[in-house]
Amino acid sequence: MGTEPLERKLAAILYADIAGYSRLTGADEEGTHRALSAYLDTLTTSIERHNGKVLHYAGDAVLAEFASVINALTCAVVIQRDLRARSEHLSEQRKVQFRIGINLGDVIVDRNEIYGDGVNVAARLENLAEPGGICISEAVHSAIGNKLPLNYQSLGEQRVKNIAEPVRAYRVRLEDEAVPTAAPAGTRSRRRLVIASAAVVVLGVMAGGVAWLKPWPPTIEPASKQRMTLALSDKPSIAVLPFANMSGDAEQEYFTDGMTDDLITDLSKVSGLFVIARNSVFTYKGKPVKISQVAEELGVRYVLEGSVRRVGDKVRINAQLIDGNTGGHVWAERYDGSLGDVFSLQDKVTRRIVAALRVQLTPQEQALATGRDKINVAAYDTFLKGWAHLLRKTPEDAVQAIAFFKQALELDPNYSRAYAGLAQTYWNNSLNAKFHQLTGGLGVGTLVDWNDLTAWEFLQKAGDKPLSQARALAARMLQRQRRFDEAMREARQAVALGPSDPTAYDALIENLIYAGEAEEAIRLVDRSIGLDPNFPGEKLFLKGLAYYTMGRLEEALSSIERARTHNPKRTRYAAIQAATLAELGRAEEAKVAFEEYRSGLTIFATLNWTMFYWPFEDVKSAERLAKGLLKAGMIDSTRHYYAVSPQNRLRSDQIKALLANKTMIGADRSPYGSEGEFEVTRDQNAQVVSQDFVTYFREGTTKTRVKNDLLCDPWQAFGDYCVAIYRNPDGTPEQKDEYIFFTLVGVFTFSVFDSAS
Repeated sequence: MGTEPLERKLAAILYADIAGYSRLTGADEEGTHRALSAYLDTLTTSIERHNGKVLHYAGDAVLAEFASVINALTCAVVIQRDLRARSEHLSEQRKVQFRIGINLGDVIVDRNEIYGDGVNVAARLENLAEPGGICISEAVHSAIGNKLPLNYQSLGEQRVKNIAEPVRAYRVRLEDEAVPTAAPAGTRSRRRLVIASAAVVVLGVMAGGVAWLKPWPPTIEPASKQRMTLALSDKPSIAVLPFANMSGDAEQEYFTDGMTDDLITDLSKVSGLFVIARNSVFTYKGKPVKISQVAEELGVRYVLEGSVRRVGDKVRINAQLIDGNTGGHVWAERYDGSLGDVFSLQDKVTRRIVAALRVQLTPQEQALATGRDKINVAAYDTFLKGWAHLLRKTPEDAVQAIAFFKQALELDPNYSRAYAGLAQTYWNNSLNAKFHQLTGGLGVGTLVDWNDLTAWEFLQKAGDKPLSQARALAARMLQRQRRFDEAMREARQAVALGPSDPTAYDALIENLIYAGEAEEAIRLVDRSIGLDPNFPGEKLFLKGLAYYTMGRLEEALSSIERARTHNPKRTRYAAIQAATLAELGRAEEAKVAFEEYRSGLTIFATLNWTMFYWPFEDVKSAERLAKGLLKAGMIDSTRHYYAVSPQNRLRSDQIKALLANKTMIGADRSPYGSEGEFEVTRDQNAQVVSQDFVTYFREGTTKTRVKNDLLCDPWQAFGDYCVAIYRNPDGTPEQKDEYIFFTLVGVFTFSVFDSAS
C-alpha cells in the first residue's frame, strides 16, 4: 500500500530576523522585549495587508508566505522603510533593525506549516542581508524583472549552510528607491515601462493593497494643515478607518465592520477625544487612500487603521495609530484572543489609544466596558449581523435585521442593544410602504401605528442603558409626543454619553430649534458637521431650519439648498424651503418646492398632518411655518392644525381632578383623516370603567396610572402608554377638543362630561 504524496506548492517565502538581538537584550532586556512585540505587530500588519500569511514566530524571527513574489518584495520594502522611520530618533545602540530574506521556491505543506529548501534558502538569505536590508534569490530577481522601481546589487554565488548548491543572491538597493530599474531608451522601452507600471497597479488592486506606481512611501506623507477642509479640534482628534477583513471569508465582513463600529462608539464616549463618525470614515472602505488625505479631508490629527482576523473561535486584531501631522507611528500592536474575549480585546484597543493620546478619563469613562463581560457572545455576534443589514437601509435588509435582532434576544433576553436595534429599524421604516408590505401590514394608518408604536415598545425594553444612539432616538420620539422636557433631557444625555456622536448632536439641535433656542442650535451645527464631515446634509438642513425660525430667510434658504444638494432624496427638506421662498415673496419657486415636498408623501398632505411632524414647542415658530406652507400652495379648507404650549400642560393633580368620575368623549384627529370618535368612562380614581377606544386600549380593565404629569393607560400589545395632556384654549365642548394629547401616531382631542350624561 503506497504512501500519500506530500503536498507541494510554489510560494514566495519571506524570513525576517532582528540583527544584534543578543546585544539589545543585554543592554535592556525588558525594553527590547516590549519593542520587539511592537515591531512584530508592525511586520504582521504589513504582511497581512499585502495578502501574505504569517506562518511562524520564533523568538525574534518571522516566517511568512505570499502567493505573489511582487507582494512579498513590496511588503519587505514597506517594512524596512517604516521601521527606519520609526527608529530615526534612537541612538545606534538602541535601534531595532531587521534583516529580511526572500526566496521563490518549492515548499512542502504539512498541517499549515511549510518546509524544505525553499524555506531554508530564505532563512540563509536573511543572514546575508545587512541590518535594515533585504536580500533576494536569483529566482525572485528573475520573477520581478523590471516590474518594481528598484535597483539591485549582485552578491554573486554564495555558499550557505545546509544547502548543497551555491545560491546566487542580490541585495535590494533601498538607498536608490527613487530610481527605477534602468531600461534602454526609446519608444519600445517606454512602452514596456508603462506596461510594467500598469501591472504593478493591477496587482496592487487585486491584492487589496495600495495601487501606486511606487508601491511604498519612504515614510507616511504628513498631512498639510493648509489643505485641511476643517480646522483641527482643540481636543485630540481621530478617525478610525474601516478595519480590513483578513479572515479569508467574505461572510465575516459583518464582524469586522461591527468591530470597527464598536471601537468608534467606545472612543466616542470619551469626552476628551474628538472622534469622526462612522458614516464619514466608511466612505473610505475598500479604497487605497493615503493617511494624509484622510487627515486633511476629515480634519483630524490621528488616524487608526487595522485588521481583524476571525478563524473559528479565534480572533486577532492588528491596529496601528498614525500621527497625520508628522506621518509617524504612535504605536502598533496585535491583540489575540478567543471570541469570548472579544469585549476585552476591544477595551484594550480603546484604552491603548486613550493612553497614547494622554487623555484623562472621567470616573464614568473609567468603566467603559462595565457589564459587557456579561453579554452573551453568540447574541453579540448575531446582533452584528442584524446591524450590518440595518445600515444598508433597504426594506428587505430591514426585515432581515429584525430577524437577527430577535434571534439575539432569544440568546440573551436582556440584551439592550438588540432591543435598541429593533426600535431603530421600526422607526426608520415607519413610513416605508415596501417595508410595511414585507412585514404584513394592512394599510397606511396601520403601518404608522404599528411601526412607530412597536419602535417605542422596543425602546422602552432597551432600558436605561448608556447608549447615545438610543437616547437620541428617545429624544425624537418624545418630541413628537410633545413631551418636551423629557425630550430635551434625553437629547442632552445623549450628547453627554456620546460627546463625539453626531446623531446625538443632531437630536439636541433639533430639540433646541423646536424649543425656540435657535442660536444655541446653530452653534452646535458646526461641531456636528466636524464629527461627520462627509455627510453634512442633515446638519445643513437643521441650520436652515434654525435660521428660518429666526426670520433670517436668505441664510435659511442658502443652507437648505446646500442640504438638498447633499441629500436630494430628502423631500422633507422641501417643506421648509417652500415656506421660506413663500415668505420671501418668490411664489412660483415656492410652489415648485412644495410640489417636490408633496411628491415624497404617500398620503395627501393636510396642514394638520404636516404640522404633526414638525413638533414645535415654540408656538410662534409653528405659526410661521403653517402660514408659510399655506402661502406656498398647501390646499386645506380648514386651514387648521393643533399646536400646544408648555404653559397649558396639565400637572398630575390636574389630570386626576379632570378625569375623576368623568367620561372622555373625543376624536382621533390623526394625520390620516380618520376623525374616529372615542368614549372612555373613568371612576373616581381615573380608572377606566368602560371604553370603546378599542383600536388602542387593551381589552379588559387594567390599572391606569397618573405619574410625572402623564396619563398612562394600557394599550394593546404595548403595555402602559403615557401621554401629556394639554388644555386647548380655543376648544369647545361641541367640538370635543378642549383638551389635546399627542401620541407617536397622531393627535387626539377630547372634552369631559359627567358620566351620567
